[in-house]
Amino acid sequence: MQLEKIKKPEDIKKLTPPELKELSRELREAIIERVAINGGHLASNLGVIDLTIALHYVFNSPQDKIIWDVGHQSYAHKILTGRARAFSTLRQYRGLSGFPKIEESPHDAFGTGHSSTSISAALGIIEGRDQKKESFKVIAVIGDGAMTAGLAFEGLNHAGHLQKDLIVILNDNEMSISPNVGALSAYLNRIMTGDLYTKFKKETKHFLERIPKVGEPVLKMAQRAEDTFKGFFVPGMLFEELGFEYVGPVDGHRIDVLIETLDRFKDFPGPVLIHTITKKGKGYGPAEKSPWIFHGIGPFDIETGSQMPSGHSTYSEIFGSCLVRLAKEDNRVVAITAAMTEGTGLAEFARTFPSRLYDVGIAEGHAVTFAAGLATRGLKPVVAVYSTFLQRAYDEIVHDVCLQKLPVIFAIDRAGIVGEDGPTHNGAFDLSYLRHIPNMVVMAPRDETELGNMLKTAVHYNGPVAIRYPRGAASQIPDGTEFKKINIGESEILKTGGDVLILAIGTAVKPALHAGKLLDDMGINACVVNARFAKPIDTPLIASLVKDIKYVLTVEENTVLGGFGSAVLEQLSAMNITDLKIKLLGLPDTFIEQGPQSLLRKMAGLDADKIAREALMLIGKTRSMADKISVDE
Repeated sequence: MQLEKIKKPEDIKKLTPPELKELSRELREAIIERVAINGGHLASNLGVIDLTIALHYVFNSPQDKIIWDVGHQSYAHKILTGRARAFSTLRQYRGLSGFPKIEESPHDAFGTGHSSTSISAALGIIEGRDQKKESFKVIAVIGDGAMTAGLAFEGLNHAGHLQKDLIVILNDNEMSISPNVGALSAYLNRIMTGDLYTKFKKETKHFLERIPKVGEPVLKMAQRAEDTFKGFFVPGMLFEELGFEYVGPVDGHRIDVLIETLDRFKDFPGPVLIHTITKKGKGYGPAEKSPWIFHGIGPFDIETGSQMPSGHSTYSEIFGSCLVRLAKEDNRVVAITAAMTEGTGLAEFARTFPSRLYDVGIAEGHAVTFAAGLATRGLKPVVAVYSTFLQRAYDEIVHDVCLQKLPVIFAIDRAGIVGEDGPTHNGAFDLSYLRHIPNMVVMAPRDETELGNMLKTAVHYNGPVAIRYPRGAASQIPDGTEFKKINIGESEILKTGGDVLILAIGTAVKPALHAGKLLDDMGINACVVNARFAKPIDTPLIASLVKDIKYVLTVEENTVLGGFGSAVLEQLSAMNITDLKIKLLGLPDTFIEQGPQSLLRKMAGLDADKIAREALMLIGKTRSMADKISVDE
């Protein structure tokens, strides 16, 4: 067992080539076995195992800094850097993160839960190193998907300008090389990246520059000839034009070739980009055959590759089916995704309306402005995106959509607590960062049917609309259900009562209603309202209710700072209503860690039990009375 020998990265350097191959096989088995139990990102991790081994064989982590982009491909890195024993806790509460995390290990040089950040971060680390006169290497491992974002090219452009010794490894797992092209590429790579070629290129330039008068024209001619030759055979001229030395393509599953290439260029004096070709899901048949299914997956059966049946649909799937229905009724509806067609539930839409689905790659800012352009031509673009990914397009939302009052619909998936993916993916801020933008309408459904109603409302609304909904289980909308438009800003009373007013929105509505029933059992009559809108809120209804109810509890699965509860306070203040006792419940002012959604919601005080307790305390009941509340979910 080679894996048992690896207590720290230096131990890898002691292994022979056959032992390195055995280590690769054992890492694959370990990762497959754990992800089959815990869930996680599988295909990308299996594809990068050989590269991970080669990196730690050549470089010296944590002195040398390796940045993984996107960070979900860092499982082998975690195992090889002293976290093998803890790997069983992957993505569990208080366990190993599914992404690099600075506070988790000195080997995690930079946290990378979102894509395309590695080159900029690596360049910053290099400049910090040089400012402090330190000495170490910095390597950014970036996937080809992450290269679709503008931020990656901003980093490349700056790195090419500074000409520092940055090593960028482009992990290309989308293209394959046929045998003849692969042989040619390997041959060209050996010639054009070897010491002899590098030395020849430098000495030729030096010689030609010394020839009087003729030197400069001949030098330019020679450079054009070299560029033409390399541009014809090698897909690297773009990077060379940006100031990088391009190396590759390199077989990303030949550990010996990877080690040779990395060793050759580890001391290169300027920025270098090493292009590796890998295969997603390498070594596990089901993942190789269906890499997207095994990108991010729940527990599954290793023998068959089939996921454990959940027995329910998800909100993403319900959104997708609702959008297909609406698109059949209205040919103005188009959908936009940022490399997340399946993740956002748009697979059915893509099959049904292939010409009306746009996947722009990992480029959320472009997605939003592209949608704005579509909207100017009378279309109804729906930007389907995760809550934390939409943060990357904030300026475009403000300037390109809301300022111009364009009817772009933001379908915000994974809003609120997401769970095992942790703080980089928990959508805790969207109500806060959207509701203060002029012209924006912000909605959150309490259930699946209301999601359909809100989508229909948004399609018929002539302005920007955001609809946020959670990750997780959902029920199918009954056949024949007709979606209904909702009056903008109109909430609904779900339960009447005169002792305490509970205003809830989105996922908080169900536990708030349950809390109201618990309070009934204690002799407390609660009025429970499904707010539906974070902007505009239903000011007339709230004003009428607080005339008689002086205790108000707001509940939301969003940070309390600037969220729905803050909106209620603002409106009450604007109406000069001050004779109330108010409590805001929501997510705390901290990043929510990974763990089961139910546990994290309970810890945040967003379960029915805690809501009922807070209501009792608000109206002045004793803690002993509140402690009598029990909930049988």
